[in-house]
Amino acid sequence: MNSESPSVSVRELVKRFGDFVAVDRISFEARPGEVIGFLGPNGAGKSTTIRMLCGLLRPTGGKALVAGIDVARAPEQVRQRIGYMSQKFSLYNDLRVIENIRFFASLYDVPLHLLPERVSWILDMAGLTGRESALTGTLPGGWKQRLALGCAVLHRPPILFLDEPTSGVDPISRRLFWDLIHQMAADGVTVLVTTHYMDEAEYCHRLILIFQGRIVASGSPLELKRREMTGDVVLVECDDLGRALDLLQKNPSVQDAAVFGNALHLVVSEAAADMAPLRTYLSMRGVTVTKMEPIHPTLEDVFVSLTTKQGKPGKE
Repeated sequence: MNSESPSVSVRELVKRFGDFVAVDRISFEARPGEVIGFLGPNGAGKSTTIRMLCGLLRPTGGKALVAGIDVARAPEQVRQRIGYMSQKFSLYNDLRVIENIRFFASLYDVPLHLLPERVSWILDMAGLTGRESALTGTLPGGWKQRLALGCAVLHRPPILFLDEPTSGVDPISRRLFWDLIHQMAADGVTVLVTTHYMDEAEYCHRLILIFQGRIVASGSPLELKRREMTGDVVLVECDDLGRALDLLQKNPSVQDAAVFGNALHLVVSEAAADMAPLRTYLSMRGVTVTKMEPIHPTLEDVFVSLTTKQGKPGKE
């Protein structure tokens, strides 16, 4: 990864709302050209972290430098050097496409002589060439999100914050959106993005897994799968998923068990040794197993395993 100085440097960052600790002493760095994903369930502290780094919320404690600027001391200077796209559609639905672009260009003080080139780039990137006069509110979700992304980077910021940018967008549009993110990263832009979509997390160079305001793990998707899984993962398909889950959670050879779609994923010490006894264990208790096989762990397996450990009694 890029050896340049960090674009974002966070040390022991804290955010409290009264007695509630939303972000609890998190630390990390992000470098130019890096795509970092903040992964976690709703309420984990992802969006609160992004808003502090954008200068929209004042930290309670710790320190964060964005583009070398202290977010607590000079939030306005930070906002001039970043692009930000919130999880809710941030443009004006009652304005036409071109009117939204011009409005945000004025907010970001884009020089007039650069505006034609920037407008052309956004329209091409968003697939809206020829639709400049369309009301923004009439656009499909994927087009809206690409338009919002274009408006967020009109001023060519070196750092881009995206807060669940593809929420509610169809899978094809989500993939196109991620292609755009990687194009920007290839040009040296640092991208920090929050998501709860596990498939999207695979597109990030590095992941920061957040649970209850704390970082529980970080690394590339491949590193997390290799490092954080302490056993083998076994897929189980059976006729009574709920009963099977209850039974397997009580079995001493099962480290963890969770529902994944219409199947179960188990974490066991050794799949080859554990599968036959587990099949027998279920069948003797009236559960018919139609499929049981070892599989490669997914990021969702990793995240479920980590958050389960964090949530066990004794954890703060």
